[in-house]
Amino acid sequence: MLSQVVELIENKQNFAITTHVRPDGDGIGSSLGLCWLLRSLGKNAEVIVRDGIPISYTLLPGAEEIRQISQVNGKYDAIFVIECSDINRPGIKGLENQITVNIDHHATSEHFGTINWIDATASAVGEMIYNLCKAIGGRITKEIAECVYLALVTDTGSFHFSNTTERTLKIASELVKVGVKPARISEAVYNSYPWSRIELMRQVLATVKRDADGKVAWMRQTHAMSENANAVDGDNSGFVNIPLAAKEVEAVVYMRETAPNNYRVSLRSKGDINVARVAEKFGGGGHKNAAGCRVEGDWDEKECEIVSALIRAVE
Repeated sequence: MLSQVVELIENKQNFAITTHVRPDGDGIGSSLGLCWLLRSLGKNAEVIVRDGIPISYTLLPGAEEIRQISQVNGKYDAIFVIECSDINRPGIKGLENQITVNIDHHATSEHFGTINWIDATASAVGEMIYNLCKAIGGRITKEIAECVYLALVTDTGSFHFSNTTERTLKIASELVKVGVKPARISEAVYNSYPWSRIELMRQVLATVKRDADGKVAWMRQTHAMSENANAVDGDNSGFVNIPLAAKEVEAVVYMRETAPNNYRVSLRSKGDINVARVAEKFGGGGHKNAAGCRVEGDWDEKECEIVSALIRAVE
């Protein structure tokens, strides 16, 4: 609960913040935004992650201070875990031995924290960090504003996903008043990719297929594709949304090979099609229009199962 988070911050001094492996804009933006908030309150705070952050997010203030670690090697009064479904999602050993604050906007998040603040109505955790700043009486500095704004932009697809609300836009407006330059953030997020992304995109899009009605599309990314493109984690960001640009396509499956017979699956949809329910059938979760899961087994068989489940959801 928000009140518990406020009380903890007011009564403790030393904090760390982490997010999930292969961090995205909301994970990094929210973590850095919270870090700047804690420091503005006179607290000691740092951001720790297992994986490096995508180059698109290195413009954020404080990004250069993020520590990349595999195991907790310090003693903190508490560690904030941002946008993670469970305690293992950050990929950092030793978190289970710490006081943890679970902050997430996914309804499917496990209540693994010592304190759990889950708000499924928030468009992004960044929105929750803004609310925390207001609740604790903090001032929205330019550093906090830039980090939170990037979190909102990336998790709402530049404010065109269905999770965008009046509240989201009001917060974005307030952040711009503080000094955020929307064009600068968008340029960094969407127009600063390496050529490896273009090459990987070319290979992935060559695999796109649709069902007989043309409403469900699916595509693959093999390990060989990543190697051929010299791609790194993050180069495929947003690929799953590309087929949704077609008017008739209502849902998409994107399977990525992580190891032999192991795949990460991303699901996206338009309107009232609930892909979170599909993901849950395969041990995953997420939002109504954006969800995911991990599966193991024969690629063709698993793809057929997931695509069939999605077709049923569309019907």
